[in-house]
Amino acid sequence: MSFSGKTVIVTGASNGIGRAIATQFASKKARVIIADKDQDAGKDLDRRLNNAGGHALFIHTDVSKPYSVSEMVGKAVEETGYVDIIINNAGISEFQSLFEIEVTDWDRVLNTNLRGAFLCSREVARIMRTNGGGSIVNIASTRALMSEPGSEAYAASKGGLLALTHALSASLAKDRITVNAISPGWIHTGDYDRLRKIDHDQHLSRRVGKPDDIARACLFLCHPDNNFITGENLIIDGGMTRKMIYEH
Repeated sequence: MSFSGKTVIVTGASNGIGRAIATQFASKKARVIIADKDQDAGKDLDRRLNNAGGHALFIHTDVSKPYSVSEMVGKAVEETGYVDIIINNAGISEFQSLFEIEVTDWDRVLNTNLRGAFLCSREVARIMRTNGGGSIVNIASTRALMSEPGSEAYAASKGGLLALTHALSASLAKDRITVNAISPGWIHTGDYDRLRKIDHDQHLSRRVGKPDDIARACLFLCHPDNNFITGENLIIDGGMTRKMIYEH
């Protein structure tokens, strides 16, 4: 599965799931744009991918700000000539009591997680539609479908991403741009070896997820052979949202 000659933008690529996505695309010969606010980690990934023989470029980006998104996409096109794929992964998770969360907190989460994906998708679609299409993948969450207390802002932002996904897939269909979402469950980005047996066993898969599980799904959805898939939400959670839980 080669992406040679393809340009991929990964937002929030400096760390965690985004870093794994960027690394996987680079390993498949794609030109990777690392769009993130974290300059130290972003530049580190830039060096690592280029030193490994890849083609990567870090661009400092705040996806919640329209001018920053526009500048990032402009630099990406200037550097590579085109954009074929964008993975809208940038997001923040802040859980607060319903009775304590401030409007500024709500806006920060929604502006990053939801507005950011909208701005990036629209800006990149302007490029994609001029050259035969492309692929957009929004990284949502199983928390769009189920919740714990204090997750109102995060859940709303991820639920909005699912709605944005099918709306964009309809609006961009004539331009041959596929738009899909991935909803990760528990994806551990820290020391995997420190997880407990009970952590793994509560999943039907009998293991906690890894960032590469999401990265491989991005490769699948963005490959031209799979352009019959659009407007969908792929849940990758080890079966947790399908598991019935009873106390015995």
